[in-house]
Amino acid sequence: MNSIEKALQKQNEKASEQSQKEVASSADDATSSIEKALNTQAAASVKPTKAQVSKVDIEIDFETLDKKGFVSTNSQRSIINEEYRAIKRKLLDNAFGPLSKSLNNSNIIMVSSSRPGEGKTFTAVNLALSIALEQDKTVLLVDADVLKPNVMRTLEQKNTVGLMEFLLGEKDNISEVMCTTNLENLRIIPAGKSHHLSTELLASEKMQEAVQEFANRYPDRVVIVDTPPLLGINETAILANLAGQALVVVEETKTKLADVSNAVKQLNPDMAIGFVVNKAEKANSDGSGYGYYYAGAN
Repeated sequence: MNSIEKALQKQNEKASEQSQKEVASSADDATSSIEKALNTQAAASVKPTKAQVSKVDIEIDFETLDKKGFVSTNSQRSIINEEYRAIKRKLLDNAFGPLSKSLNNSNIIMVSSSRPGEGKTFTAVNLALSIALEQDKTVLLVDADVLKPNVMRTLEQKNTVGLMEFLLGEKDNISEVMCTTNLENLRIIPAGKSHHLSTELLASEKMQEAVQEFANRYPDRVVIVDTPPLLGINETAILANLAGQALVVVEETKTKLADVSNAVKQLNPDMAIGFVVNKAEKANSDGSGYGYYYAGAN
C-alpha cells in the first residue's frame, strides 16, 4: 500500500469516527430534549393553581353584609359608605398627615365604647371595609376584645386561632394568625381563645413587639383594633397605650354623658381621640333612616 492509499484510508477512518460521534451526540441531544419535555410536563402537572397561590382564609359574604347595612364593597353609592368616607378621611389624615409626627403609632386606631352594646364592632368592621376600598392603603383588623370577641361573629365566620394563641406562644409568628380575605386590601387577626391571663398577655413585651410590627412594617397599612369597652375592663386601658388614635362609639339616646367622660379618662391623653355617634336618628329623603356621625376631640 503506497503512501497515497494509506493517507486515504486514514482519512476515511477519521471520517467514520467523526460520523459515529455525531450520531452519538444527536442521540444524546434527543434524549436530553425528551427528558426536558418530560420534566416540564411533570412540573406543569404539580404547578399550583391560582387559588393555591392566592389562598383566601376568610371568605366574606359581602352581599349579606350589604343587606345588614354595612359599608358596601360594590360600585353602588350608599349613605353609610358616604358617612364612613367622612369618618376615615380624618383618621387617615391623622395617621399619615402632619399630625402623625406628634402621635405614637399614628396608624393604629383603637375602636371602643364606654359600655357594651353601643356598636363598636359594627364601627370597627365598617371602618376597615371603607379603608380597604382605598387604592393605596391596606387594612389589618385586629379583634383584641379577647373577653367577648365579636369580629368573626359579625362577619358570620367561625372562630379560629388568633391573637391569644400568638401571645401564648402556641404560634411562633404573628403571620400564622393573620388571615387573608376575599377583599384584597383587608387582613384580619381573630381574637382566638379566651384565657384567664388576658390582661397580662396584652401587657406583655410580645404584644408590644407585635404592635410595633403592625405600625412600622408596611408604610401604607392602617391597623383597626376592636377593643373591649373602656369602663371596667383592664385590658382596654393597656391597649390604649399602644395606639395612636382612639375612636369612641357613642349610641345616641342611650350612652350617658358621664360614661363618655369617664371612658375618655381611661385613654392616653397624647392620643388623637374622636367620637362616632352611632344609631343617630335622622330623616333621609324618604323620611326614615339612621346615620353615623364623626366628631374629633383633638
